[in-house]
Amino acid sequence: MSDFSNHSPQPSPKTSDRFPSVSPLVMVETAFLASTASLIWFINYYFPLGPLLRVFFSLPIALLYLRWDRRAAIMGAVTSGLLLTVLMGPTRSILYVIPYGWMGVVLGGLWKRGAMWPVTVAIGSLIGAIGFFFRYWLLSILLGRDLWVYATTQIAQLLESIFIRLGVLAPPSLLFIQIFAVLMVLANNIVYLFVVHLVSLLMLDRLKSPIPRPPRWVQILLDYDE
Repeated sequence: MSDFSNHSPQPSPKTSDRFPSVSPLVMVETAFLASTASLIWFINYYFPLGPLLRVFFSLPIALLYLRWDRRAAIMGAVTSGLLLTVLMGPTRSILYVIPYGWMGVVLGGLWKRGAMWPVTVAIGSLIGAIGFFFRYWLLSILLGRDLWVYATTQIAQLLESIFIRLGVLAPPSLLFIQIFAVLMVLANNIVYLFVVHLVSLLMLDRLKSPIPRPPRWVQILLDYDE
């Protein structure tokens, strides 16, 4: 007689072994900060206060990464997108996720790894520029018009007026206009990311989730004590 005791079926792995449990505190903070990010975007869209609220768009998601990990940050960005989809529709929600939700995840990861400010500002500026062109592309599809053509036309008029003041009679070429436009977008995002870093430095220190220290010249400029 064969020994069936040696061939007994192995117990299936527990669900908790296949899917690691999430701490209730992580879930609560993720829901809270995702709601905060969505609320900031929602208020700024209907009651714009200039750049005041814009600097906080990505900070709740970055804070999730600093306090917990990448999974929590990604969950926060996705939750914010889903909540904004319900409140404002999919178009406006995706304009938050790209670039600000994505930016929050990336900045949080870089800050947690101790990346220096020039690196995080550069990468964040690139993400912001991608988000800018993505917004133009998406709105152009929805409106049925190429908004980039309209933007380059306005930039061309600006450059022509500058050339006239400088005594240059030749009109700017299309390639020069395109390069100038891209450089303007990048410069605007560099300034924006620098302000985001300043706000994060002052705010996240008080929340016990500090980011890497700024360059020495920034500390001297702000009279900031480490």
